[in-house]
Amino acid sequence: MSAATAAGVLRAIDRSRYDVVPVGITRGGQWVVAADDPVRWEIAAGRLPEVTADEGGEVVLSLTVGDRTLRVLQPGEVPTLLGEVDVVFPLLHGPFGEDGTVQGLLELADVRYVGAGVLASAVGMDKHFMKLVLEGQGIPVGPYTVIRARDWEQRREECTAAVATLGLPVFVKPARAGSSLGITRVDDLADLAAAVAEAQRHDPKVVVEQGIEGREIECAVLGGRDGGPARASLPGEIVVDHDAHAFYDFEAKYLDESHVDLRCPADLPDRVVAQIRSLAVRTFDAVGAEGLSRVDVFVTPDERVVVNEINTMPGFTPFSMFPRMWAASGIAYPALVDELIQLALERPTGLR
Repeated sequence: MSAATAAGVLRAIDRSRYDVVPVGITRGGQWVVAADDPVRWEIAAGRLPEVTADEGGEVVLSLTVGDRTLRVLQPGEVPTLLGEVDVVFPLLHGPFGEDGTVQGLLELADVRYVGAGVLASAVGMDKHFMKLVLEGQGIPVGPYTVIRARDWEQRREECTAAVATLGLPVFVKPARAGSSLGITRVDDLADLAAAVAEAQRHDPKVVVEQGIEGREIECAVLGGRDGGPARASLPGEIVVDHDAHAFYDFEAKYLDESHVDLRCPADLPDRVVAQIRSLAVRTFDAVGAEGLSRVDVFVTPDERVVVNEINTMPGFTPFSMFPRMWAASGIAYPALVDELIQLALERPTGLR
């Protein structure tokens, strides 16, 4: 989904203000200068775009997976390239992009970048540690348990008993995955093993969350300018056709939008909207996020607000909830791109 997000930014960015150098990453770990063509990176007719080694652009870096080495194909090229850019917009979702790894590389290169830093990215990516941090700050999260690979192998009955205490249904999730990959709704404990196996295809650590009855609401957050406080958008709501999808899964998000209704702003009482916006900013601050984040919550029938998760690099196509919520709050997509770049340029490199 990173490529689709990049397509939206490439189309919206103000070319009179910014010179753009698109860099894509192949499945094999090559960093290549990619096509500056939004159409090339859009989702079309169910096709998911992918960066390949034959893009035709120059290879600037190769992460060789087999021998676990970092190899610069042309010595001096990466420092030169990074030294010439003012800011990197790391439009990467999921592990090894949104989890602090690329952010760490940019920190080492002393280059400014859009979004959260190393620690905030890592905490936001790991649903287990994210919940621990939020709980420590008094932010309400739903009941959950964590299943580590060793525990599942050696103490499966104990793990199953812990899940049973949550009640059914539960949602079984990879602890560190994006775009709703590997998530299964479980209504019968007999299906737990298959759900854990599916989650472990993406991450050996699994989080099992109690199913919470409520509306799925999202709120977008922007960092403050000139040292000011973070800002929260009007919230939006995701309404899924449950005859087509059990929940807001990968297919519903990206391949079958006809069965999903994204409502922005959400139709909620003013006091609930205020509570959601306040909790979104508190969540942003709790993990130490910067630049942007999307905070997902549940609003229960008795109007309690429970934080589900924070995404430190949310989907950013023109149709994604993050830009749609800011559009409803008065910041159009091109202006939002510019705001994020300016926030990154304002932020100093190094410890802060």
